[in-house]
Amino acid sequence: MDDDRARALLLEALDAQRRHILAAVDGLDDAQLRTAVLPSGWSPIGLVRHVTLGGERYWFHTVMAGEPLDYWPVADAALDEGRPADWRVEPDESTDAVLQDYRDAVERSDRIIAAAALDAPPRMPDPDWPEGAFADLAEVLVHVILDTATHAGHLDAARELLDGRQHLVL
Repeated sequence: MDDDRARALLLEALDAQRRHILAAVDGLDDAQLRTAVLPSGWSPIGLVRHVTLGGERYWFHTVMAGEPLDYWPVADAALDEGRPADWRVEPDESTDAVLQDYRDAVERSDRIIAAAALDAPPRMPDPDWPEGAFADLAEVLVHVILDTATHAGHLDAARELLDGRQHLVL
């Protein structure tokens, strides 16, 4: 398979999962977006924050583009309730702003992806990664696609518990 076809397939899969994330929360009100319905205690808006910071921004902005990790929230055990800090949404934060942050991060990620070859190595690999892990943009894309798809499924379960809406995958 040539690089153009591989890139097109990877981007199509990534975009489908990003749209799934947004569709899964579309129509939920602020209270529903902030409601944890699964035993692990995360809220739908908290998951959107996670795919923004721990997905789009970390993997594409920081790992691939080498941008600083200065957006990462400082952990606070009392606020985070056992989850990583990138799931936290403060009570006074607008859920609309969190959703817009996700859209903005996706837009920036798309520019980074468009400017890099599939075999481009990360500019800021994590020193704790196993040898050879996430060696290039193609591997990072596959990882983010799988992670985003997993979280989209989590949102589907939360959505069904919140208001009964089911996502049908064909």
